[in-house]
Amino acid sequence: MLISWLHLLALAVFLGAVLGLWILVLSPLSTISSYNDRLVFLIKSLKVYNPLQIGALGVLLMTGAFQITELKQSYGAGFANALGAVLELKLALAFVVIITSTYQSMGLAHRFVRQTEQPDPISEQNFNSTIRRLRVSSIIIIVLTLVTVLVGIRI
Repeated sequence: MLISWLHLLALAVFLGAVLGLWILVLSPLSTISSYNDRLVFLIKSLKVYNPLQIGALGVLLMTGAFQITELKQSYGAGFANALGAVLELKLALAFVVIITSTYQSMGLAHRFVRQTEQPDPISEQNFNSTIRRLRVSSIIIIVLTLVTVLVGIRI
């Protein structure tokens, strides 16, 4: 029971982080006039977002795995027949969510923050490209996560 609540809490934190990135960080960036102010705002925001998103995703993954183990014990030999197809779809979707989230957090956001710590300045073109990729990946993550949740409800 505790694992189920922790799973739901991790899901809420994960989706909240991704939605928060979109609503609280990426959307207001266009209202900041100075490039340097936009850069500082994004860097500070990503330093909070990265560990929050990846941490919540890790808890979500582990609690989901624990729940599958409990389901296997409950269903016994009939587990594959009862839940096999739905679980297979959910795990495939979850895998894509994990890959996309890791790309966004580590491949885009973390790498961008690390680049800003280098002596070479970040070009405005690189900044805008990163913003675009963060927006697109956020939409993909949100949609895939919601579809995964809907499939998971069937389990």
